[in-house]
Amino acid sequence: MPEPRSFKSIFGASIILTATAIGSGEFVLWPYITSQVGLVLMWTAVLGFFMQYILNMEISRYTLATGETAVTGFTRIWAPLGVIVMLMAIIPNLWPGWATGAATIVTYVAGAGAPVPIAIVAMVAIGAALTLSKVVYKTVERIELVLVGGITVFLVVAVVVGTGLSDWAAFGASFAYVGQLPPMEEVGGIAALLGAIAFAGAGGGNNLVQSNWVRDKRMGMGQFLPRVTSPFTGQEEAAAGTGYMFLDSADNRRRWKAWWRVANVEQFGTFFVLGCGTLVIMSVLAFATVYGMPLPEDDFDFIREQGNVFADRFGDWFRTSFWVAGTIALFSTQLGIMDWVSRLTADSLKVTFFRNSTRITESRIYFVVVWVLIVAGSAILLSGTDQPLALILISSSAGGVVMFLYSMLLIYINRRFLPRSIRLTSWRLVMMFVAVLFYGYFSISLLLDQFGKLF
Repeated sequence: MPEPRSFKSIFGASIILTATAIGSGEFVLWPYITSQVGLVLMWTAVLGFFMQYILNMEISRYTLATGETAVTGFTRIWAPLGVIVMLMAIIPNLWPGWATGAATIVTYVAGAGAPVPIAIVAMVAIGAALTLSKVVYKTVERIELVLVGGITVFLVVAVVVGTGLSDWAAFGASFAYVGQLPPMEEVGGIAALLGAIAFAGAGGGNNLVQSNWVRDKRMGMGQFLPRVTSPFTGQEEAAAGTGYMFLDSADNRRRWKAWWRVANVEQFGTFFVLGCGTLVIMSVLAFATVYGMPLPEDDFDFIREQGNVFADRFGDWFRTSFWVAGTIALFSTQLGIMDWVSRLTADSLKVTFFRNSTRITESRIYFVVVWVLIVAGSAILLSGTDQPLALILISSSAGGVVMFLYSMLLIYINRRFLPRSIRLTSWRLVMMFVAVLFYGYFSISLLLDQFGKLF
């Protein structure tokens, strides 16, 4: 096992995950739910975020120890599992809800415009930026750091200007509702609730790609695995992403403990503290300004109306800042989603079908998938399916079901394939079973609800 590096050198390993989280549940779904029912469900949001922190660290555990992704680990249980997880991740994310949302808010700022052409141009711009990147991970990380930095500035202003002590007291009091759920129709149905809980954090298959980002950050045994590079500007590697197990020696166990410690600190600070803090601030801001007001329920207009309320209370500058922050958040999410879906797909296909091919590399598969997502997303928008909130709910509710399934798989691979000295045990094992029950309850409720509607 390589010698551990400092926190400073690995900072950013979770920033892409955080950026995709901010633009989904944090900016859209949870403020919308808060505008309808207040803060009574914040306990599920904070618990969901903590569950994802635990999930992310178990995903990271496997990659730190082996260098290969958790999805590759799933294929060691049963080869088709990688493709199954890939399909469950890629299909819901063909709907470009985040690009459409960002484009819709751009029209609010500009006062006019058509969201669909703007969304398509944004996706093409993302594809071009990824395609021309020498090392894709570095480019995505740098862009997301800038975007998250801009959102953080808005959040600081929002806390000072848009909220008061009574609003934060209401947030604290909301934890008296732990274990209680309001009527489903008040939050838009079980699909909306499951989507919000799944996207209290990154959500869906997105968390699994923490493996790929750990590997591309050269953390732990990921140092020995190939990275995704541009076929035009980078140096490709044909090897599949199958990893190595370090010798279970005293020296390697020392290095492992140091890697595990610094990875936990980075993930907790970057993902849980920053991400969950964003969710809480945006929800409290919605509670302080639009809770109890009649807002549009069927499309993205509630973001526009929320901005208008901000203008009435705090001035036009605050409305514009809110909309600009929303555009940045949703754009960063669309960038992160296109990157992670393409990474997960490329890794799964390379390991499962093209392991020995020197011509079909993970990098080439990655870029094919990026442009397939752009073409498919553009076709969906041009077909008339262009309501961003509906598109986001499709992706998020399906993502909750995926999380239920891979939570069980993570328990298996981290108990079965890792040495006893580093495998999943103690309180983290208990929390993983809690995650299975947590996501399982809402996923089964969703499936029963949809099944009841059919019959």
